[in-house]
Amino acid sequence: MEPTEPPAPPAEPPRRDWTDDHVARWQPVLPGLDPVVEGAVTRMKKLSVHLRRVREQSLVDFDLERHEFDTLHKLAGRGGRAAPSDLAQDLDLAPASVTGRLDALEKRGFVRRTQSTTDRRRVVVELTDSGRETWLGAMDVLGHEEERLLGVLDANELTRLNDMLRRIMLEAEDSTGHQHWPS
Repeated sequence: MEPTEPPAPPAEPPRRDWTDDHVARWQPVLPGLDPVVEGAVTRMKKLSVHLRRVREQSLVDFDLERHEFDTLHKLAGRGGRAAPSDLAQDLDLAPASVTGRLDALEKRGFVRRTQSTTDRRRVVVELTDSGRETWLGAMDVLGHEEERLLGVLDANELTRLNDMLRRIMLEAEDSTGHQHWPS
């Protein structure tokens, strides 16, 4: 008779989170509620709220208003240099609104405006070292939290999650006609 392996110890039940209790509370009220769908949607919403709170706290920590961060972010996304009209388009704002934002950011030393070298009638906005450092600092706070949260997944799980979320987003975009949602 060959030796047999001892039976595996019983698996621990999965840890419960807030959403598990939420779903359990609503199932008797809404008998048609799909607990898996409700769990996934509720967790996505709660994660989104959590990340928004982290982002807002990072803005407080770096003494930035949301609109200042957005402007620095769009400017950084253009390589740190852009025409005000390009920023207005990126931010979906009237040019006069962007001018006001740039005035405030320039006073804080986060951007500088210079004459275009190719067209003296045009102005170029540049991110200063201080502006880039402040923007990156605020970005790093959120980036570290995203890495911390998603770090519970291995590389294959993270790739699968990303692929599944892409499929869900494609369905949302197809049904709403929103091809490019703002970042």
